[in-house]
Amino acid sequence: MTLSAEQIQSNYDCFISNIEIHISSPRKEKLLAYYKSIEEHLILAPAAIRESNHNCMPGGYVDHVNRVVRAALDMHTLWSRYGDSTTTYSIEELVFAAINHDLGKLGLGEKPGSIPNDNDWQIKNQGALYKINHELTFSTIPDRSLFILQSIGLQLTENEYLAIKLHDGLYDEANKSYLISFQPESRLRTTLPIILHQADMLASRVEWERVWLPKLSAPAAKPKQKSFTTAAAKEQAMTKIGKANPSLLAALKNI
Repeated sequence: MTLSAEQIQSNYDCFISNIEIHISSPRKEKLLAYYKSIEEHLILAPAAIRESNHNCMPGGYVDHVNRVVRAALDMHTLWSRYGDSTTTYSIEELVFAAINHDLGKLGLGEKPGSIPNDNDWQIKNQGALYKINHELTFSTIPDRSLFILQSIGLQLTENEYLAIKLHDGLYDEANKSYLISFQPESRLRTTLPIILHQADMLASRVEWERVWLPKLSAPAAKPKQKSFTTAAAKEQAMTKIGKANPSLLAALKNI
């Protein structure tokens, strides 16, 4: 799947609009300035490096983030319907965490997190259209996201910090101590990290489904019948047929 130039531009406009609408000053101006400084890479960045994952395409990153923001706001409404746990965070915290949860994928400053793959074998056999930029120091995506935010002077609330750090849920073993607890005192005091994780999981799954379900649901191609590529191969096959069924061989010769 690919995004058109119009879709990429529209997604970018929506991305910037989410910051302008939901984030208050002075954090809004700092965020806009940073994203403006990496605008070219931001607009075209993929959300994943392999086609088997989600949104591995130019513009896939912004498309994914916008979807997570929408899903997070919808999750907020759903959770509100069943209780008052959404009173433990603000809408600004929710949207701020959603916008910046995968920021680390963009790399650091002028060094992008992923670059186009130049290995034809990996592209063809692994679907790895991009590769990790190893000029960067290794870091998990949440850790790099948090590092970038503090490096540009953005102060995070405790809720935002935990939501970004834990947004991969139990897919990341390091999150167990926060998400698996048998004591009330050691459980999260806010539902925000859970809501962000659910929104991210929903968006990623939808993005995967729209590319892969049609492929996986398509009827299996019928095996191609072997054809005779040389006169010698044809003669050999005809000889075998003649030994097993002389009358069939005679019929074939008359075709």
